[in-house]
Amino acid sequence: MLLNVFYSATAPMWCAIVLPIIAIIIGFALGITAYILIQKKKLGDAKQSANKITEDAYAEAKALRAQAKNEQKEAILEAKEEIQKLRTEFDRKLEERRNEVQRSEQRISQREDALDKKEEALDKKSESVEKIKAQLTEKEKNLDAKKAEIDSAHERMLAEIEKVAQLTREEAKAQLLQEIEEDAKRDAAKYVREIEAAAKEEADKKSRAIVATAVQRCAVDHSAEITVSVVNLPNDEMKGRIIGREGRNIRALENATGVDLIIDDTPEAVVLSGFDPVRREVARITLEKLIADGRIHPARIEEVVEKTRKEIEAQIKEAGENATFEANVFGLHPDLVKLLGRLKYRTSYGQNVLKHSLEVSYLAGLMAAELGADVKLSKRAGLLHDIGKAVDHEVEGTHITIGADLAKKYKESKEVIHCIAAHHNDIEPQSVEAVIVQCADAISGARPGARRESLDNYVKRLEKLEEIANSFNGVEKSFAMQAGREVRIIVKPEVVNDNATVFMAKDIAKKIESEMEYPGQIKVNVIRELRSVEYAK
Repeated sequence: MLLNVFYSATAPMWCAIVLPIIAIIIGFALGITAYILIQKKKLGDAKQSANKITEDAYAEAKALRAQAKNEQKEAILEAKEEIQKLRTEFDRKLEERRNEVQRSEQRISQREDALDKKEEALDKKSESVEKIKAQLTEKEKNLDAKKAEIDSAHERMLAEIEKVAQLTREEAKAQLLQEIEEDAKRDAAKYVREIEAAAKEEADKKSRAIVATAVQRCAVDHSAEITVSVVNLPNDEMKGRIIGREGRNIRALENATGVDLIIDDTPEAVVLSGFDPVRREVARITLEKLIADGRIHPARIEEVVEKTRKEIEAQIKEAGENATFEANVFGLHPDLVKLLGRLKYRTSYGQNVLKHSLEVSYLAGLMAAELGADVKLSKRAGLLHDIGKAVDHEVEGTHITIGADLAKKYKESKEVIHCIAAHHNDIEPQSVEAVIVQCADAISGARPGARRESLDNYVKRLEKLEEIANSFNGVEKSFAMQAGREVRIIVKPEVVNDNATVFMAKDIAKKIESEMEYPGQIKVNVIRELRSVEYAK
């Protein structure tokens, strides 16, 4: 009874534990069973698919095998047809070749027959040739004998001629060559005169037209500036104030400016002398300011000099910029523009170098336009051709070398550098623009009133011209004329003939070009005159 009670009490608890376990086991078993059934079904489906794929592949392979057999049969048929065609073609060509060989054999046979006939003819001709050779040999012997007789007669004739003419064969040949040479020279001189006359006539017309047009379109005023500066004084008492106590004022002014003050007996004037034109200009303006201000002492002098120097530098820069603007030349280096402005205070033979450079630039541009050359290059080179004169008192060398070095330094083009270096024929001009700049420089310097030379230089140039002319053989007298722009040479008529005067004029002109420097050109005039004088008694 107790056991029943116990079972009755524990039954609900046992059922709550065991029943879920049993349900889980049953569910797990059912899941496994279902999974196995599903897998079997999938396996069956896979087998059916595999069988189907196998059957399809077998059928496709069978179809491909049949197709391959058909294609193989067709290829074999095509190959047999191609072989048949090639065999037919080969047989045809072989037949043609046989026919051609037969024809060749026939031609060769015909040629052999012809050669046999020719050989027979040659044998016959060879016999006749031998006969002709024998005849020619006999004639050659006769000709040699006659030639020996002619040579002997010729020698006797030459000996007789030499005896009559009293000349050997070599002397006669030399005399004949000399006569031929003189005739050739006369003809050459004649042709040279004719060609030169025609060329000069045409060249003179064109050059006069070009130069006249260029000069007509270029109107630049010339001012003859002196190489020293003169400062006018209000009175002679100002000289003492300028000198100062024990000369301290004049020493301070000379030390500050670098120029010499010449105070002499000239009434109411002080002369400033110095190699540097810019320093001379600074000294001139400084002295004028001091005279106007009235306060003249060393401290004031230094102050005014420094202020004036800055003003001059500004004026130099402005003058260079104005020059480039007037010449229509741009793109110059700023330092090159300043050097160009310094030429405002530089003179050459009394001609202002900046104005001269501007005129050369104008003329070069105009002539380049007329001749079809590079106008911009000609104007640029013309403006810079004398740039070396801005510093030639500070740097050793000619203004040409200095100018070319400055152009290289400031990255100017090779053409401009060449024009600068060649404008006085220091090197041979290699371009049309270089020749144009050279001509423009000569025109600007040679114009009436453009330059002023000292008496000593003028006399030396005339003497040098006459000395060069007198150095030639056959010259009797020479005269330098027209301010050294022409030299007339009178030659001895018995020494120099008419034709030789042409060559003498050329030689004298070349020697003048190589040994002298001069503006413009010099005319060489060689005169030969033969006078016969007789007196009636």
